Amino acid sequence: MTTTLAAAWWTRVAARPDRVALSYAGRRWTVAELDADATALAAGLAQRDVRAGDRVVLHLQNVPAFPLALLALWRLGAVGVLANPMYRDRELRHLLTDSGAVGVITSARDIEALQPAGADTAVGWWLGVADDDPTLAEVVAAHAGAVVPEAAVGAGDLALLTYTSGTTGPPKGAMNTHANVLATVERFGAWIELTEDDVVYAAAPLFHITGAVASGALALVGGASLALSGRFDPAEAVATIEAEGATFTIASITAFHAIEQVPGAGREQLASLRAVYTGGAPVPQASIDRFRDRFGVALHNVYGMTETTSAVVAVPLGVDAPVDPTSGAVAIGRPLPGVGIEVRTEDGAPAVPGEPGELVLTGDQVVPGYWGNLDASARTMPSGRLHTGDVAVVDADGWVYLVDRLKDQINVSGYKVWPREVEDVLYEHPAVHEAAVVGRPDEYRGEVVVAHVVLAAGRSATPEELIAHTRSRLAAYKAPREVHLVAELPKTATGKIRRDDLRG
Repeated sequence: MTTTLAAAWWTRVAARPDRVALSYAGRRWTVAELDADATALAAGLAQRDVRAGDRVVLHLQNVPAFPLALLALWRLGAVGVLANPMYRDRELRHLLTDSGAVGVITSARDIEALQPAGADTAVGWWLGVADDDPTLAEVVAAHAGAVVPEAAVGAGDLALLTYTSGTTGPPKGAMNTHANVLATVERFGAWIELTEDDVVYAAAPLFHITGAVASGALALVGGASLALSGRFDPAEAVATIEAEGATFTIASITAFHAIEQVPGAGREQLASLRAVYTGGAPVPQASIDRFRDRFGVALHNVYGMTETTSAVVAVPLGVDAPVDPTSGAVAIGRPLPGVGIEVRTEDGAPAVPGEPGELVLTGDQVVPGYWGNLDASARTMPSGRLHTGDVAVVDADGWVYLVDRLKDQINVSGYKVWPREVEDVLYEHPAVHEAAVVGRPDEYRGEVVVAHVVLAAGRSATPEELIAHTRSRLAAYKAPREVHLVAELPKTATGKIRRDDLRG
């Protein structure tokens, strides 16, 4: 049985060296070519004293240097530290300091500006990736044909160090092991029926757990081809899907909302797609219906976390997810094989089917803990049981429905309001492109519901009209007291809407 990502990659190299493994901007690499480049890069990194267990920061967009670096690091038994390439100064310094990284691979044009963040850390070198040739060609050429000894690493050793978003304090490094990543690749790959004929388009950023594992590793060691197009741009995404004949992609719902805004994009451009998944936030039925009507492609919900090494709950391929009749929530799916699910009420008791509570997960996709943070590990995943902080319902048929984050609950005169429920109703209005709902402190009611809405291109609606729309479909206390029409909503680098920024 394959126990490391390097071993899984070598199995692929031996079996089908002639298959296309990677594509970018019209260029394609076969498995053998990518392996040769990764070996050369590994030799170049070894010359920089990178050894098994060392952490190296990947501060890059979705360019060929990223998967190339992952393969090289795994060959050395080293660890890829995933960093948002927008990070500067304090944010980057925290990752460098906390991880103890020995080096950074980033855009060549950013190195001078970024280097002060590495002062007084363990970082000993910076490797620049050119904008006009993001393949690390110079290092690869300098070490072409080099032999790199096999590193002594095992299934429980780290493959990735992936930092949380930091919404409950400083970002923490989730320790994704080789076994964690392989479990996701094998189970999610089987779930979407991945074969060597598939082309995985990396819409999600590779510096995020979804992109790194449910796109990057899934394709590289799962046997498919990986198509990249740099930083996500909806028009470029459509063009790449069409040009490369992409068959699978996964991204946040905001990415698919953006694709809907691409002029001239329709069924013909996305005709090759056979499996499309979206996660990061609950998806309203209206968004699923609208995308299918426009492109003839079904969006399937998927749920995962940094701490679960990406996907652990997903809608089966080709199945329409049911809708909870009480809340109107669309099911996020069923647990993947090997994933244990519990729902616990506020007093810690097991919830009965249909009763909401905190989602607790177990299984070998759950990370062993946070890097250098025993207290946070013990609080969040005692005895390997991951307390997600998400409120969920599991029905009698095993379908999982995500209600919302515990911290996002709004209390209106003692009544609980979940933002997702209000957002779902707003999305049913034809003029609404995006919506985010938050609570605002109110002296009389405790909190009131406030909505922030981006209108669809060419559409119009007044705040009063949108309030009336929600009042006709929800209990009065759930309807927004205020609706703010805005040009855009604040988002994370992976497309998640940042409700915290809207609370002011």
